[in-house]
Amino acid sequence: MPKSRLAAATLLALCATAATALADDEALKKLQGFQSTGGDPVIPQVDQSGKKAENLKALASKIKVPDGFKVELYAVVPDARHMAVGNNVGVVFVGTRKTKSYAVTDRDGDNIADEVKEFAPTIAKRNPNGVCFTPDGFLYVVEHNRILLFPAAEFFYENPDVAVEVISNEIVPKEEESFNHGARTCVVGPDNKLYITLGQPFNVTPKEKRPLYDKVGLSGIIRMDRDGKNREVFALGVRNSVGMAFKPGTSELWFTDNQVDGMGDDIPPGELNRATKAGQNFGFPWYGGGKIRTKEYEDEQPPAGVVAPEVEFTAHAADLGMRFYTGSQFPEKYQGGIFVAEHGSWNRTKPVGARVMFVKLKADGTADKPEVFADGWLDEKTGRYLGRPVDVAIALDGSLLVSDDLGGAIWRISKKD
Repeated sequence: MPKSRLAAATLLALCATAATALADDEALKKLQGFQSTGGDPVIPQVDQSGKKAENLKALASKIKVPDGFKVELYAVVPDARHMAVGNNVGVVFVGTRKTKSYAVTDRDGDNIADEVKEFAPTIAKRNPNGVCFTPDGFLYVVEHNRILLFPAAEFFYENPDVAVEVISNEIVPKEEESFNHGARTCVVGPDNKLYITLGQPFNVTPKEKRPLYDKVGLSGIIRMDRDGKNREVFALGVRNSVGMAFKPGTSELWFTDNQVDGMGDDIPPGELNRATKAGQNFGFPWYGGGKIRTKEYEDEQPPAGVVAPEVEFTAHAADLGMRFYTGSQFPEKYQGGIFVAEHGSWNRTKPVGARVMFVKLKADGTADKPEVFADGWLDEKTGRYLGRPVDVAIALDGSLLVSDDLGGAIWRISKKD
């Protein structure tokens, strides 16, 4: 392409980006004032029939679960990542790492979704991965570097113009934005504060970056008041957590952590951690995972009191979303235990993961050894992923929902009748 045409194309692209940003700002202002944006009143829907749906239904029979359970396709949802289940109607809000989020509805009560719509389509989004509800029905959507709050989302989601409040336009410094490890997750704690995971963008944090990252909570978990005020760093030493949950009835925050790449097929292990108070350090970057030291920090003394993981998972299985089982449908064995979605390895000689793990808690509150609960998304003969679980959520009826961003689906695991 001639330089003049290249320059013109670049200018047009920049103008388009600026126009989109301006339109988004105007839309947000209108929505914050409970005004219409004038956008298309017809919300785009995702087809729940056809060849794709049939292929996904056929895959359900290949997913192995314990005796007494069954697997069904709950919904076709493109790029499905983290999920938040509404407190009343049970609408499932689904985040993605792209530019859309979705609202999934089971209107006829047959425990299979019959409608999947884009959520708040008049708002331009960037990596709206993190979704979570407050106990009183407010929905947070945490993007790569912005927090949005939707009051009563479960009741107003069928309008393309959904009331919104911008809680923060900057979670991390702009110069630290990165496509790597940029999917945020969130949860509202028993202290009524909003907690957000902030994965740092490197394999191992450069030493010169550490002071800034410690200050803002990159390589950690931050928390703030629900209106965005009084932000503080809750935990450090966390490489890239993409899943967390509070143990019901306690102030213990449990979270997964993805560990250092390039150290070999079998090290370091993935982690499930337990934070019992603010200010704890979980060892990264001095430790690549578990007790395995990183080469970059092997000559440095780790901080005093580093908290060891509760569970060490198979190396590079990519443990992401997690939930405590709070339903009543599953047998007693699963009551109060933890389900963890493993996304699957990308850099291992023999792929592992693409499954759902279960971790039972002991009488003293510590974690027992993990066990496989559901697998079959990885064809072990060919090494091909048929699906990649990202998150787990407990539906109102007590079944387990599993999101899959490769298949573009939500699976439902329930007890057989």
